[in-house]
Amino acid sequence: MGGRPTDEPLNLQEHALADWEVVADAVAQSLGARGIRTTDESRRAMEDMPAADYLSLSYYERWIKGTEQLLVEKGILSSDEIDRKMAELEPTWGVS
Repeated sequence: MGGRPTDEPLNLQEHALADWEVVADAVAQSLGARGIRTTDESRRAMEDMPAADYLSLSYYERWIKGTEQLLVEKGILSSDEIDRKMAELEPTWGVS
């Protein structure tokens, strides 16, 4: 998906990030600083997504899904643990 040819122009407009996007970036950077994830691993996790999922998600949504995949693959968290925490946070962040 990344680097795939397209006729669509890139959207280069600046925009303010939502709080959850800032948190997604901070988590990714923190995991990288601790040696838990690398840029190449994150890229692979995102590009391994089914095309329909990849194309339907925003930039930071792909980061979140890729980070979740890496944490599960590495045995740091389980999908159930992540789902339980998301259910806890849903009322706070207003996302599902």
